[in-house]
Amino acid sequence: MTLAAAKQKLHSYIDHADSKKVKAILTLLENENQPEYELTRADWKELDDRWEEYLTGEIKSYTLEESKAHIDKYIERKRKNRV
Repeated sequence: MTLAAAKQKLHSYIDHADSKKVKAILTLLENENQPEYELTRADWKELDDRWEEYLTGEIKSYTLEESKAHIDKYIERKRKNRV
């Protein structure tokens, strides 16, 4: 399909679409080039500080498997406390 044909097809679709679909398409197009989240200077500083702490061994890091095990233990403790 050529670009011109695709544009014509979109025009036709939008001309006959209900307002909900038109708003959804507009939202999609407006948000297409915007990042989902932008870090502030404070965010970057925090990340840099944590990275330095990691590199110097000041903080402990965990593998994915270790993290999942910690989470599973936490959930199990919560379930036991509910009963």
